[in-house]
Amino acid sequence: MILILFIVILMVAGILAWMVARTSETLARWISLSALLVTFGLSVYVWKYQSSLEGQWIAQFILPWIPSFGISFSLALDGLSLLMLMLTFFLGIFSVLISWNEIKERVGFFHFNLLWVLAGITGVFLTMDLFLFYFFWEVMLIPMYFLIGIWGHENRRYAAFKFFIFTQASGLLMLLAILGLYFIHGGQTGIFTFDYFQLLDTDLSLDVARWLMLGFLAAFIVKLPVVPFHTWLPDAHSQAPTAGSLILAGLLLKTGAYGLIRFVVPLFPEASAEIAPWAMLLGVVGILYGASLAYAQTDLKRLVAYTSVSHMGFVILGVFAFNEIAMQGVVMQIITHGISTGALFVIAGTIYERIHMRDISAMSGLWKKAPFMGTVGLVFVLASLGLPGLGNFVAEFLTLIGTWPASHVLTILATIGIVLATAYSLRLMQKVFLEKTEESRSFTDFSLREKIIVIPMVVLIIWLGLFPQPVMNTVKKLIANQFNTEETIIIESDDDGVQ
Repeated sequence: MILILFIVILMVAGILAWMVARTSETLARWISLSALLVTFGLSVYVWKYQSSLEGQWIAQFILPWIPSFGISFSLALDGLSLLMLMLTFFLGIFSVLISWNEIKERVGFFHFNLLWVLAGITGVFLTMDLFLFYFFWEVMLIPMYFLIGIWGHENRRYAAFKFFIFTQASGLLMLLAILGLYFIHGGQTGIFTFDYFQLLDTDLSLDVARWLMLGFLAAFIVKLPVVPFHTWLPDAHSQAPTAGSLILAGLLLKTGAYGLIRFVVPLFPEASAEIAPWAMLLGVVGILYGASLAYAQTDLKRLVAYTSVSHMGFVILGVFAFNEIAMQGVVMQIITHGISTGALFVIAGTIYERIHMRDISAMSGLWKKAPFMGTVGLVFVLASLGLPGLGNFVAEFLTLIGTWPASHVLTILATIGIVLATAYSLRLMQKVFLEKTEESRSFTDFSLREKIIVIPMVVLIIWLGLFPQPVMNTVKKLIANQFNTEETIIIESDDDGVQ
């Protein structure tokens, strides 16, 4: 029942926060914070005892929903989904805290949407019924549309519409692929079901598998996002409130990465292997293109948004390398990027709250006025460029090691992306915190509430850089199952690149 509690607690708390906000906005905030603290505590409890269990799956729950159509309320938890849940609740806590003073209008409805988008993300990470998966995919889409469209900045409606159109259109393609898989499996076995575990055994020709895989792939690469389907992201990030940017960068993008690992590769192994060289090439293009555009930005939030495009390129590169070490790097990248980029958006939001601008050329000399903020900013800028000792370095290092056997050329090009990351990261630090300025603008350092947000993030990104093994141990059973089966696809290479 703990799997249901993860979702129900957030949904009920969202409704309750909306209702009580009419009498007390502060109480609505505390309800939201308490719900996320409880769910995070439950996820940590599960994480502590999961290592003693045998097999990949930690917990499962199945309840018939619409049995005549083969739809069930099927939830399951393994190491990957557990890490995703912990990240969701961890960043969810800070999304409530960072919006404590920022959101002053329609506070109840804001927290309703905030908790429901987190509930949708939680459902995506837990569900093992493909119809239910699509349901939760839509549940997390609509509240995010409202978060951007109502509480965003000057061009929020344009950004919200663009976000909705990109994600909804690609999601509909995934729905068509789900229905195709449903009817093909039913025609072969006489059992019409959306159950993930049964659909894994569907016998597909390569041509059919290609088309169905592309339907799933469309939804996931748009959400990740992969170049050239990334254009919604900078607009959404720059216009969203700080909590919205934190959830977008830290969590929503990760649902795309999760979908690649959980659905695309296991359901369509041969088609995935066939498209792997092109997918890896798109990943490298994203790494280099995102880094180049990040360096060219003057808007702080757009700059950080393009770093996400670059960093998420490592995810698709590692997934389609079909290598255990690369997959470990992908999981580490998902977590460390969520923390480091989420922290950069927190810093960008606190700066905007003080000076009401996002132009980095007008922010010079903030370190002298806010040394604590500058120190925290330096930690996460260094994490973003992949400094050894911080979590992002472990993620990118493992991904590159795992990718090398698949393609020497693409690995070298991806490594150049890390060099470019150094350029845009140091430019951000120089422009925002270090350049001298003649202005005497008043600027305050982090408040106690803001320190409570960033200090755990600093501790965690350092801990992951020094002691990444607990994370690797959590997903080792999943990765072992993927790479120790007859269906494992191995990409061989020669000196000229991918074969």
